[in-house]
Amino acid sequence: MLLVAKRDRVGRDVLVSAMVERLAERKGSQVVSADGCGNGDSPEAAMMRGIVAVFAQNERALIRARTRAALVVKKENGERVGSVPYAWQVSGDDIHLEPNADEQEVIRTALNLRANGLTLRAIGTELASRRMLPRSGSGKWNPKSVRSLLSARKVNVA
Repeated sequence: MLLVAKRDRVGRDVLVSAMVERLAERKGSQVVSADGCGNGDSPEAAMMRGIVAVFAQNERALIRARTRAALVVKKENGERVGSVPYAWQVSGDDIHLEPNADEQEVIRTALNLRANGLTLRAIGTELASRRMLPRSGSGKWNPKSVRSLLSARKVNVA
């Protein structure tokens, strides 16, 4: 038996919920809800399981839509959304981003080195030799990180 607190916790997708039910069934088991909703083999119980699965999927879609709408509003208000990109830092109000002067200098240097024909690996080596280290503090720039650095959202790089 797979015991769940509530049937909607099995999955927030009708297909996933049905697959879990079928897999349990194949193993000679069943999904049992502690709240009793949809338990049993009757047609009514099967219908209830289907209804709960559809409502769980709908709730997932509503959560996704509300989250997207909230993020759009935050972005429109100039508030930080997501992680802090390289060359930026969180401002004193803990909401907005402002340029990080040291990391802006790293970007300027990397862009100049690239303009002089250096490879991504060579740029990383040169940055490390100048004590311009990645945020991770590892002391080394890998080529993928240098590529991201060169395409980082930036201001004041001229």
